[in-house]
Amino acid sequence: MDIKQLWLNVQDLWGALDEHPLLHASLGLLVLLVVALLLGRVARYLILHAVKLLGRQPALHWLNDLRHNKVFHRLAQMTPSLVIQFGLYLVPDLSKTAILFIGNVALAITILFLVLATSALLNALLDIYARTEHARTRSIKGYVQLAKMVLFVFGAIIIVATLIDRSPLLLLSGLGAMSAVILLVYKDTLLSFVASVQLTSNDMLRVGDWIEMPQVGADGDVVDITLHTVKVQNFDKTIVSIPTWRLMSESFKNNRQSKWKPYYQT
Repeated sequence: MDIKQLWLNVQDLWGALDEHPLLHASLGLLVLLVVALLLGRVARYLILHAVKLLGRQPALHWLNDLRHNKVFHRLAQMTPSLVIQFGLYLVPDLSKTAILFIGNVALAITILFLVLATSALLNALLDIYARTEHARTRSIKGYVQLAKMVLFVFGAIIIVATLIDRSPLLLLSGLGAMSAVILLVYKDTLLSFVASVQLTSNDMLRVGDWIEMPQVGADGDVVDITLHTVKVQNFDKTIVSIPTWRLMSESFKNNRQSKWKPYYQT
């Protein structure tokens, strides 16, 4: 078969597709999907490889924390949905309704991976902070957890609003009407956040402090402070998880002074 005959066959096939708009649009969408997935693979390889090379530089060593927490991995995953968003208008015989629906789904996927990338960025910043001197006395894990919670709530609202093609303000106004239910559901979270702020700002509790709280069976070292719980390792190696708000509503004994700076003189 010569090139002329092959070209005629292609023209015949293209003419047949013109007679079936639905088949024509489906084939175009399939090609766009394949191209988007291939470009996503290429973008992921290029981004991760570039970050790995840059992370070897001493001044850019912090990029390794972002890479280990999959920040760039999540950003690269946005590529296919972005390609589909901008490539939909090149697909022939695609109706405006289909363009709107598929575009909204692709935009929602883009927002989802953007939210996941931001969450991974917060985890990376927490890891970077954990290596500083301030981390020994001031824990920010509770603040990071609260920020991630707010991020996921607003991200979910925006994604749902995008899928139903409505303004996010409409859903937010609905949440305002349900404020009483929201306060009831997140009561422990709000109490824990306020208690965490007070404990941290007043320097009442640090990781490494030896505390006593008989009412919950805690008598040992504080090993972790999060938004909702404070973990204490007792002298017998058992772990007690105390709700953060209980440390403000009930009394506890902190032996930091006697542990690190003995009050007696030898």
